[in-house]
Amino acid sequence: MTREHDSIVVGGGFFGASLALHLRRELGQRVVLLERGPGLLERASYANQARVHNGYHYPRSLLTALRCRVNFPRFTADYAACIVGDFEKYYAVARTFSKVTAAQFRQFCERVGAPIERAPAPIRALFDADRVEEVFRVHELAFDAVKLRELVLRDLAEAGVDVRTGHEAIRVARAADGLEVVAHTPTGEETLAAGHVYNCTYSRLNGLLVRSGLPPIRLKHELTEMALVEVPAEVRGRAFTLMCGPFFSVMPFPSRGLYTLSHVRYTPHAEWTDAPDRPWRDPYEVLATVERRTSFPHMIRDVARYMPCLAACRHADSLWEVKTVLPKSEVDDSRPVLYREDSGLPGLTSLLGAKIDNVFDVLEFIDAPRESAAGGRA
Repeated sequence: MTREHDSIVVGGGFFGASLALHLRRELGQRVVLLERGPGLLERASYANQARVHNGYHYPRSLLTALRCRVNFPRFTADYAACIVGDFEKYYAVARTFSKVTAAQFRQFCERVGAPIERAPAPIRALFDADRVEEVFRVHELAFDAVKLRELVLRDLAEAGVDVRTGHEAIRVARAADGLEVVAHTPTGEETLAAGHVYNCTYSRLNGLLVRSGLPPIRLKHELTEMALVEVPAEVRGRAFTLMCGPFFSVMPFPSRGLYTLSHVRYTPHAEWTDAPDRPWRDPYEVLATVERRTSFPHMIRDVARYMPCLAACRHADSLWEVKTVLPKSEVDDSRPVLYREDSGLPGLTSLLGAKIDNVFDVLEFIDAPRESAAGGRA
């Protein structure tokens, strides 16, 4: 069949949409973006902490922290209309069960150039001093996921990217002069041809590979609950993260006017790993069929031991989604970009980014895939 496109991007999350925009606007390609759902940026791009990372979260992965520091000013500049900074941000370090001490955390921040200072006494007084060693004021921001979606949709339209929602890519195969993708559409099955296909389907990355008869990539999935809460007066206009172990974060969630409460132990409800020696499980089907029983009571009981005022949080709702990472990230909490060229077929690239603000690492791979090492190529 005639090749109508230079590239087909499969997956309409933030990474897929950003990649399609880059290929069209910067490289002048004819690009079609396929998304199985009714809209773009409606799943993991929305259901997350809405944190713009500035390095603090990764004291055990220097490379990830440094990439955050590089990407932070660019993300906040390019998406300024979506950035929310009308809150104070604090990181605390627990006395026990933490993988870093307060001194180590401060030294780490100074090493990567992340601004840090001791929190004022009224803020430190919000914590149980027997359980928390130190509290620091830092510089971290949030983003409004709804405004981000609106901005991306506007940019895609202005650039002339061919966006097709309700189109699920079923399989990819060799074609005469490149690759072809068979997709289910609202009007039936359709075949599209292109020189290159980018698989940006996040937690369903292996679905396209397996249906195409290609080997899957080893990925770890977690079925997660992000609690949306109303916070007490002491916390309004502030955000807190307790480091570095089985602890919690409280962050503004601007698009709902609420706060997210996440907990390393209680946010995951189930986990499983994709591997070549086991059948692939569709994460969306797992999420659709699981009983959604909130862990908020468990979260808040543990959180209040360290920060008693948070006991007054009111649970308003929960965001449920599948979080996907490379298994090695569980060892050192790193967040490398998975960028796998010729992923079972020449011209097919599989990519996975673990954080919205490391999208620029992916674009560096696109511009100079052989030379770039941004974010820790996997």
